[in-house]
Amino acid sequence: MHLSVRHSQINGETAVPGSKSHTIRALAIASLAKGSSIIKAPLVSDDTLSCLSAACALGAWVRRGDDSMWQVIGTGGHMIEPARPLDMGNSGTGLRIFSALSALSGSPISFGGDESLQKRPMEPLLAALNDLGAKTESAEGGHCPLTVTGPIRGGETSVDGTSSQYLSALLLAAPLAEGDTILNVPFLNEVPYVEMTLAWLKRQNINLKYNKNYTRFQVVGGQQFKPFNETIPGDFSTAAFPLAAAIVTGGGILIRNLDFNDPQGDKAFVELAGRMGARIETGLGFARVKPGPVRLHSAELDLNATPDLLPVLSVVAACADGITVLKNVAQARLKETDRIAVMAHELRKMGIQVEEFEDGMAVTGGKLKPAHVDSFRDHRVAMSLAIAGMTCAEDEEEPTLIDSAESIGVTYPSFVDDFSKLGADFFVV
Repeated sequence: MHLSVRHSQINGETAVPGSKSHTIRALAIASLAKGSSIIKAPLVSDDTLSCLSAACALGAWVRRGDDSMWQVIGTGGHMIEPARPLDMGNSGTGLRIFSALSALSGSPISFGGDESLQKRPMEPLLAALNDLGAKTESAEGGHCPLTVTGPIRGGETSVDGTSSQYLSALLLAAPLAEGDTILNVPFLNEVPYVEMTLAWLKRQNINLKYNKNYTRFQVVGGQQFKPFNETIPGDFSTAAFPLAAAIVTGGGILIRNLDFNDPQGDKAFVELAGRMGARIETGLGFARVKPGPVRLHSAELDLNATPDLLPVLSVVAACADGITVLKNVAQARLKETDRIAVMAHELRKMGIQVEEFEDGMAVTGGKLKPAHVDSFRDHRVAMSLAIAGMTCAEDEEEPTLIDSAESIGVTYPSFVDDFSKLGADFFVV
């Protein structure tokens, strides 16, 4: 699908979908628990449905109803051998977590995915699983398609922290291993995502220890996950888009279903955008941007903990005075696309000067002009470019046209409808 975007402004009140990261962790734990778990307000998107399908193929039973609540009857850690490879679609989080969980089984379990997923690195996780007793096979360079044969027994291994997903996947699998596990982590990007995983394990009363620098984890083996009843909080990664759209168009937005006590790292959007002059009011369960023009200015922003914010913040930077530097975020090149290269390329099409670094970019603010741009099937790139198109001058005759905008369904299926109701001039071609 192509998305046509013209100059427009959003105003009103909305709620964002549930957190993708929380939904996938909840589904992973529920699928291994012994008994019936309730997941309320899950994100229902391409990525989470890929994970739900994987959980079912491994033996979990899921009742979806109207999708406002999922009931999951878990396997108790006794997974079945799927009849065919598990198709993880575009879900990097799902691929990493479920491939680690599959290492608890004694059967070979294979995984596939779309073209983008097959480019996502897996070798660091597979190497760690091998150290713990599993056997893995993969495409050249440690990529998907791959096969994992367990069971892992426990032991000691070193975990590459380039992506926090490797560590989170191992932390979710290790408690159910036969023996104790020690995970050494020389460095770690995206710390808040590991803290989210630890919060889930804490609610499960899992016995593990770790140091304050997150460089060493000791996980007791032979444990079990218990059934639970939890509500998935609103997704701050998704909330960044309506907040940013209001900021750069001079509109106003109220988002009510946000828990600022939640460990989601992307709640930092409020602080990062604030350093550029944005005025975002927050309180118990809400964030608000009041209508009116805002003079944005440049800043130097470290995005190591929040790489998913790079695309949308690059658009905010394009609307700010001066040169904004987004730095220390080399792992953004390893997402659904090389997001540094892609955002630099597409913003240049829209008349913005961008300098690309190995671990970030420098964006010189200016006036965006309509262009035919490509999301490269990356949901966050597509939504960010849509916001960029909303800021183009009102007298421009041509719209901004975004290719492969269907990728938005990975995390925010209602994006076009929600924004249109709030005043965005979107047209699906």
